[in-house]
Amino acid sequence: MLETMSSIAPLVNIHSDIGGQLGSLETVEADSSLHVLLSPSDDGIIIEARSRVFGQRGPYYPPGEGSENLISEIDGKRLQTRRNLKQEREEYRYLLEACPLLAGQEDNEYHWYIAEAEDCLEMLTELQAIKDRITIAWPKGESMRIRQQVSTSQFKLQIDSNNDWFSASGELKLEDGEVLNMQRLLSLTKNARGRFIQLEDGQFLALSKTFQKRLKELNNFGEIKGDAVNLHPLAALTLEDMAGEVGQLKAGKHWKEFSQRFEQAMALHPKLPSTLQAELRDYQQQGFEWLVRLAHWGAGACLADDMGLGKTLQALAMILYRAMNGPSLVVAPTSVSLNWMDEIERFAPTLNIIDIRDMALDSSDDFQPFDIVISSYGLLQTRPEQLHKTNWQTIVLDEAQAIKNPATKRSQAAMKLQGKFKCITTGTPIENHLGELWNLFRFINPGLLGSLERFNERFALPISRDSNPDASQQLKRLIQPFILRRTKTQVLKELPARTEIVLNIEMSKEEARLYEALRREAIEKFAAEANAEKKGHRQLQILAEITRLRQVCCNPQLVMKQAAPASSKLAQFAETLQELLENHHKALVFSQFVGHLQILEQHLKDNGISYQYLDGSTPAKERKKRVNAFQAGEGDVFLISLKAGGVGLNLTAADYVIHMDPWWNPAVEDQASDRAHRIGQTRPVTVYRMVMKDTIEQKIIALHHQKRDLADNLLAGTDVADKLNAEDLLALLKED
Repeated sequence: MLETMSSIAPLVNIHSDIGGQLGSLETVEADSSLHVLLSPSDDGIIIEARSRVFGQRGPYYPPGEGSENLISEIDGKRLQTRRNLKQEREEYRYLLEACPLLAGQEDNEYHWYIAEAEDCLEMLTELQAIKDRITIAWPKGESMRIRQQVSTSQFKLQIDSNNDWFSASGELKLEDGEVLNMQRLLSLTKNARGRFIQLEDGQFLALSKTFQKRLKELNNFGEIKGDAVNLHPLAALTLEDMAGEVGQLKAGKHWKEFSQRFEQAMALHPKLPSTLQAELRDYQQQGFEWLVRLAHWGAGACLADDMGLGKTLQALAMILYRAMNGPSLVVAPTSVSLNWMDEIERFAPTLNIIDIRDMALDSSDDFQPFDIVISSYGLLQTRPEQLHKTNWQTIVLDEAQAIKNPATKRSQAAMKLQGKFKCITTGTPIENHLGELWNLFRFINPGLLGSLERFNERFALPISRDSNPDASQQLKRLIQPFILRRTKTQVLKELPARTEIVLNIEMSKEEARLYEALRREAIEKFAAEANAEKKGHRQLQILAEITRLRQVCCNPQLVMKQAAPASSKLAQFAETLQELLENHHKALVFSQFVGHLQILEQHLKDNGISYQYLDGSTPAKERKKRVNAFQAGEGDVFLISLKAGGVGLNLTAADYVIHMDPWWNPAVEDQASDRAHRIGQTRPVTVYRMVMKDTIEQKIIALHHQKRDLADNLLAGTDVADKLNAEDLLALLKED
């Protein structure tokens, strides 16, 4: 057989698995290295892996496959070789291990197609990293070229002061001598394909992931001015990491002072004031220390712990720590203000409580160290001359979601307050949309998030409209140093369990007919209207119709004064409550509609059930009296208006919570439920939500899945739902 092959070898190429060599032909050593062939195709690249056993001029073969003995004509000369198939397979395995992006593609006989430009560039980067072991070729012409890989260590950074802000500039020098300054780098990064930025000649720079991240932060956190980027002093915190990574840093004394002050603040271990008459839990001690550190640094703080974790006590400890240096101001909802006074008397008796209501309108007295002025949000608007003239040592806005809307007079009055340290406490820093978070930060750290227009462009729209995880992660990084949020499950292992149950209630035929008639009437009223000029007015009209439907779900008496059908929800409430009372439980009952509460109140009276009642018209002192009475055992049921009593109350005497009608945002309901499920509760808490089946109430419950724990979602870098528009509201009226 070998003799026969020898006779025809000069005429044809031979592939053979028979051992031995043909004596008449020159034998060369097989080249087992791998060749990667790249070809442009549309916007992507075709990749082939081949072996070229006869060297740079020989034919290509599938690596590790085919005949072991080969004869081929190279440059007019017949040569023979013996392939090392095992080594070829080893080289191919190495390629896949070194190029995970390639390994993740579908393999069609050592042939791949990558369509996305960013993936193509990533693949080229992976191949370049092993170019000493493989041969990369573009037989049909090169369509993409990575000129150089660059990292933060190759960047020269300069930090200067610019009034109260910092200015960051710098340059990146490439291997060919070209220099990219900060402005050009940031401009190129905005249009980058992932971590690849395209230069004017069409070639690409491959940024390290860290360098890409730092440039993104500068783009998002600063304002480009000339060849530099200006950063808010608190946003400049992001430069700390970059300053430690660059190859060369030049910084002025203001930056060094800033860094030293930050390091000193973070190293601070403040001791609790000896006059604080309370023992803090570990997480509360950590919260106190965190507040003091931010105050020492000169930054504002948002204490966003879950309801019931003692935010008031943590803030009070911080106020007492700073009290010797000047007066403090606490602004809280009316229902919570009295609770603040009680806790101050109990835990910080050395503070001098001043109730703004007791001050004469024309009083011009200056406040002193250890003074703590208590004001409601309403009085903040009506007593500006007394509150705005003082430069407070500490300002605390409790239940600060009250200033979430920048257009309100309440918010505008809060923004005029002057203080050395501003702190807000809220269990719900975001209730509906990210604009609320922007306004809260405008109070504690003005300018950090930029103008509302710039904030919407950088963060709000990409997150809420485009579900952009990068924008969410960037916003998280910017605000995270100034928000402290702990949940009950994280810190209160001893807190009893909380169970949530949705009670779905069938409407009677009479109720269903009434509901459907009102729903169709609303649909017909608005389906033909689409006047953009009256968009806001139309939205209010739709909300009014939705409110009527919600009231029908609660009790038809709310929309029909005469001949109203019996309420199925009231019947379910009566049955549920009777069972609870027979088993010696106490319940908090919440509704958004005062008229609904009054119907429930009449039911309790008719059945001889003892109760307490609270809505927006209840005077502050009477609220305190009724809360204390319930806690002391006077009453088995507490009827509460959701908006008037959903925050700031301690009602741990109850172990059941009943929500009679769902509110748009579950965070508000959760706050209300936390009146019972909080520190001091020793029994498991059960939360009932009464929902009418096949109605708008069920659609509102579906919305809860989008809006629940919006602050937690942001801090976790996940999607955040936005507020509803008129079309969203109209959709709620329509059948599924």
